[in-house]
Amino acid sequence: MATTSPPESPNTKDTGYTPGGDSSARWRNFFSLITGNMSDKGKKLYRIARDDRMEEADCKRCEKQRDYLLQYSPTIVFMRERINELGGDIHRDNVRCRRCTTRQSGGFDPEYGIRICANELRNRGHLEDTLAHEMVHAYDHLRFKVKWEDNLRHAACAEIRASSLSGECRWAREFFTRGQWKLTQQHQECVRRRAALSVAGRPFCKDDAHAARVVNEVWDSCFADTRPFDEIYR
Repeated sequence: MATTSPPESPNTKDTGYTPGGDSSARWRNFFSLITGNMSDKGKKLYRIARDDRMEEADCKRCEKQRDYLLQYSPTIVFMRERINELGGDIHRDNVRCRRCTTRQSGGFDPEYGIRICANELRNRGHLEDTLAHEMVHAYDHLRFKVKWEDNLRHAACAEIRASSLSGECRWAREFFTRGQWKLTQQHQECVRRRAALSVAGRPFCKDDAHAARVVNEVWDSCFADTRPFDEIYR
């Protein structure tokens, strides 16, 4: 007997998204997405359904790649050593792979550790960039006593350094995954853009213009500071 998808609810009507986890609904949603017939709301519903279905597999893949990087990635191993020298300790138990409901790949909290958004990762290289970014935050927290909660200049400086030093703004990453094709000043523009986006998401930032202004205020000193690296490594 052929399986049928449940009827559309008022919440999914005209979105291009078909509710249901059976193969028929999944194929209909896939073709609706690639043919441009799915609305923004439909795409959001599609992502939620996909993340529900793949949560366990995403987290297992993330944990396997995390363990590999903690042992074999030159950047991650170097950052672990520098963090250890400051009295910190980054290890598999405080680098947690979780499903996230916000569109971000990771986060750092001084008490919790590092969160990796398993459902947002494209591949191991993306995880390496994300982990390196959050480890720069951990390093800065220990060395510079960053006031994350109420000092926007501190937050802006931390985001500039993390975006610059993690590898997430290298030319190949910008060109092949984000469609940024500029050949000159590409790294600097990527760092500015991503730092401003992160700052704008903080509750004590007024708006995008405020975020851009604060990033510009601290840019020269923070972009030039490559510690603990001698130079921009990735």
